[in-house]
Amino acid sequence: MAAAAADLSDMLRQVEKRYNSAKTLQVQFQETHTAPSRPRRTESGTLYLQKPGRMRWDYSDPAGKLFVSDGKDVYLYTPRNKRVEKMKMKESEDLRAPLAFLLGRLDFNKEFSRFIASPDPLGTRIVAEPKSQKLPYNKVEFVVDAENQLRRVIVTGYDHSVLDFEFSGEKVNPRLASGMFQFKMPEGAELVEETD
Repeated sequence: MAAAAADLSDMLRQVEKRYNSAKTLQVQFQETHTAPSRPRRTESGTLYLQKPGRMRWDYSDPAGKLFVSDGKDVYLYTPRNKRVEKMKMKESEDLRAPLAFLLGRLDFNKEFSRFIASPDPLGTRIVAEPKSQKLPYNKVEFVVDAENQLRRVIVTGYDHSVLDFEFSGEKVNPRLASGMFQFKMPEGAELVEETD
């Protein structure tokens, strides 16, 4: 067991090293959301990350949907109802928020406790519990491949909702335009700001 724990610690260090050395990241994602008594929903697109604190989820399915963080605020645009939701990143209860740890210094031992590793078809599955009780989720699962890439992140909320991200085609340190992390209001969209 001590050897397995040492192997897991080494793997987590290698994942931290990979992502902490990256300034920017681009990856294709497929996102599946399941919630009690609601239909399962699958969406996909491209995720761009830029340190510090910026992320952009460009959805191709559904086309036009957009989730942007400029490091302070988070904007979610849903073209179906032409609505933009704006909230402070720290207060965001969106289950995409756990991936924000990739935007700072990734430190598994600071953010999570009780790691359990098991084999997965893509590599190794690591189940972790967040240390903070103030988050909207109570379990995060990471699937790490042989190159120490995060291939899957599964976030389970206290309400038993599950957000499952599958990642492919990762590019480390691609050149990204800084303007892509500044949200521009779509024409005809309604802005809804969440306040304290």
